[in-house]
Amino acid sequence: MDKLARLCAMIDKTNEFLGKFAAWSAFALVITQFSIVLVNHLYSEGSIAIQESLTYMHSLLFLGAAGYTLLHNGHVRVDILYSSLSKKRKAYINLAGSLIILFPVLLMIGFYALPYINASWQILEGSTESSGLHLVFLLKSLILLFVVSTFLQGISVSVHSIIVIAGSGDLVEGSLGEKSQ
Repeated sequence: MDKLARLCAMIDKTNEFLGKFAAWSAFALVITQFSIVLVNHLYSEGSIAIQESLTYMHSLLFLGAAGYTLLHNGHVRVDILYSSLSKKRKAYINLAGSLIILFPVLLMIGFYALPYINASWQILEGSTESSGLHLVFLLKSLILLFVVSTFLQGISVSVHSIIVIAGSGDLVEGSLGEKSQ
């Protein structure tokens, strides 16, 4: 159980880092969009590559931070009953949700996305615009980042749930939705 707890801690730290890294893309997104509007308004100029970079930053923000969001219980949930349940019952719901919904959905996304991403890498797919960003293959790879980081965080949530169900421990801060005050 100790090795599993260390694995979960490593997964949690990795997703914490990815989430904070992805969060900076929100700041870059706002600054870039403001710059585009300002330059367009003042000089009637624009850049397709800079305009396309907004899509990359937006994708990084949402796909890169999915595991972080799960770590901090930020995903959508019907919380009417859940919030009043005991820690053990919450752990049962989290474990069941991971096994019945999260893992199958992520596996299907990964299964269908892999050929799509592989084809993009084989041709090093770029923008359809000649002056655009020729990194579409990297953009599509963010789908795999989403699948892997969220799947790993699902493993962490599941292990934490099993620990609570077994009575071997308590809910780990941030891993099962117990938000700090």
